[in-house]
Amino acid sequence: MGSIVLVVRLVLADVRRHKVQAVMLLLAVTVATATLALGLSLRGVSDALYEQTRAATAGPDVVALSGDTGPAVTSALTSLANEPEVIAHHGPYRIVYADLTTRDSTASPVVVHGFAERPGTVNRPLVTSGQWVRSGGTVLERGFATALGVGVGDRVTIAGRSYPVVGIAVTAATSIYPWAAQIGPGGGPSDYSGLAWMTRSDARTLASSHDLPVTSAMDLRLRDPEATQAFLDAHHDSAMTFHSWQFNANQDLVILRDSQPILVVGSWLLSFLAITGVAALAAGRAVEQTRRAGLLKAVGAAPGLIAAVLLTEYLALALVADALGLVIARLTVPAIASPTASRIGDAVGLGGAIVAAATVLAVAVAMLSTLRPTLWSMRTATVTALSATAHQPRHRPWLTALSALLPTPLLLGLRLTARRPGRAVLQACSTATTVIAIVALLTLYAQPERGYGLDGSSALPNLRGEHDRRLMLAVTILLITLAVVNTITFTWTTAMEARANMAVARTLGATPGQVSAGLSTAQLLPSLPGAIIGVPLGIGLLSLFAARNAVEPPAFWLLGAALATVLATAALTALPARLAARRPVAQALSAETA
Repeated sequence: MGSIVLVVRLVLADVRRHKVQAVMLLLAVTVATATLALGLSLRGVSDALYEQTRAATAGPDVVALSGDTGPAVTSALTSLANEPEVIAHHGPYRIVYADLTTRDSTASPVVVHGFAERPGTVNRPLVTSGQWVRSGGTVLERGFATALGVGVGDRVTIAGRSYPVVGIAVTAATSIYPWAAQIGPGGGPSDYSGLAWMTRSDARTLASSHDLPVTSAMDLRLRDPEATQAFLDAHHDSAMTFHSWQFNANQDLVILRDSQPILVVGSWLLSFLAITGVAALAAGRAVEQTRRAGLLKAVGAAPGLIAAVLLTEYLALALVADALGLVIARLTVPAIASPTASRIGDAVGLGGAIVAAATVLAVAVAMLSTLRPTLWSMRTATVTALSATAHQPRHRPWLTALSALLPTPLLLGLRLTARRPGRAVLQACSTATTVIAIVALLTLYAQPERGYGLDGSSALPNLRGEHDRRLMLAVTILLITLAVVNTITFTWTTAMEARANMAVARTLGATPGQVSAGLSTAQLLPSLPGAIIGVPLGIGLLSLFAARNAVEPPAFWLLGAALATVLATAALTALPARLAARRPVAQALSAETA
């Protein structure tokens, strides 16, 4: 117990001394774990929302549809209700294919279901606003109404006739907006459509007065909902089309088809940036940690205790960040998993597998970032550790001869880069990761999107395209934020480690401006190849997920993204480099020899 208390006290003291580093680690791991948890939980949440909507609306197990009408079709549908597997049914009812226009001239295809004014025991839509259908009025499906911007009391025009919207409702008998059509006229595929309900007499009048296409449908509830596939197999040679509740649940995921790759791959990139940033922090504190390990060895601490002290700080912060990320994911997943308003219910909690995956990611970030400096501190002899100073690079005559021909800022930047090749690689990788995300975002925005209007215009925007764009934009902003933090960290860490060398350079005639430019150059030199490499890497990564007919963004967009990233790096490094360069020479040299 004494060792545990000692470790906790030492960790708390170190966190208090390095608040900025602790906050940076928390930020990096939080966004990475939250993004991963969101990506992994989308399918489960979508299924849960469908199940809750199905339970609240008495959703059918099977919907039988026929592209024809008439007594023969009605008889065939009715005969299904007499099957031994069927315990309840609703219908037959007619589905009318029409056009709907709002007051602001927004137009969309719509399917009108003719229902009784008193719903039955199967397929009982839940009214979320207003009231159920009455003669002369219409009820709109909630996802459709939200896309139209229409509410109770507004009027819509269906097939040239104006109807008041008397209610808004949800159902699990059809797919979410905009896939309410199920089958088109004649049994073929149909266009994007919204859903509306009318009374049976109004739907019959609508169809007959305008000579509109009509199909017939019947909703069935089976004795065993899990035996849906067996029921479908028994009727596979029927002229009718069957949609099971599993089909509708899977169709809900179509709108999220690209969301999971965006979030999961985004979490990988965020984790990589987190590792590079935390590794830079750990490397910048290597001398301090080595001295700390030496002090612990001097008072008799065992290697295990030393490792616990050095690693616990990062692991504890990573686990706290993991918990924050899971909370954020739990709060935001309903909006991401249900981009339309067609489903109701509460999102389920994150499953154990998702929590475990996020925790493993958080621990991996902490361990991969700090394990090497920790092992180095433990292996260093006690006397060496107590007298540890910044690493002195080997003298390379060829480097000295080459750098003597360069301007002072470039000379200083090149020497700093050459002395810390590992740091340069991390900076290049961080820049490449940022450019990969920007290339992905530009590619997504370059894709043409067909709207849901009657003419394919943008009157009703493509929900899936808009959802993917917003999600990709959010992930890219998070990546850019971490990249900004990393760039500032790299610059400040390099400046602190090189303060003695920069002070010597100033005593030899270098101005503070040249020193500041040299520190910025040390970050720009690896950022330039990183930005160049990031463009083809981003295109290659997208090729794994993009459709075959995906449109590539213009080349000048990609070149502009790489150039903007390099210029942003130069701007971000200017302030910390200038602050470090303004430190008095005598103070820097005395601090190094102290």
